[in-house]
Amino acid sequence: MKSIKNRILLLVIGFLLLGITACGYKPSSAMIKNIFADSVYVEVKVDTIEPENAPFVKDELNRMVYTHFKGGVVSKDQAESKIIVTYRGTSFGPLTYENGYVVRYRADIRVKFDMLTKQGKFTKSISARHEADIQASSFYSSTLRTEAIRKGLEKALNEFLAYASAKGAIVEKKGLTSKK
Repeated sequence: MKSIKNRILLLVIGFLLLGITACGYKPSSAMIKNIFADSVYVEVKVDTIEPENAPFVKDELNRMVYTHFKGGVVSKDQAESKIIVTYRGTSFGPLTYENGYVVRYRADIRVKFDMLTKQGKFTKSISARHEADIQASSFYSSTLRTEAIRKGLEKALNEFLAYASAKGAIVEKKGLTSKK
């Protein structure tokens, strides 16, 4: 009985593996390799109004290069590809009022990505939104504001990753990949 279950399990796993490999699935890192080289320089232009967000963006982008691009972050003069991120500000708008006070708001975060890739120069502007509840305390409001900006920046970085993957897929489909 146990032998039959093991055989069925192996058969199911085999079909799953065959299905995944037969469909031509490629991870986003394979698509990104079509436009970004292995050595990437990352720069974050600091916003003078909210400089505390620059280290967060830099760390997240570095992590993205290592984990999703499967590349390394290097100095500017050693880099074959470059990503320059400019945080262009955040605007807040009320969504819900309760007894005359704002209890829910939306943060609109604007980020610009300038890229120097194997395929040339690209610029991508991204606007990300984050909605959150707000409390009456000014301490909590300040903390929630910073958290909302960071969550919005995280969304913008994820959208950038999707953009880079899609751009890489287009390059591959057109046969423009340069093997380095």
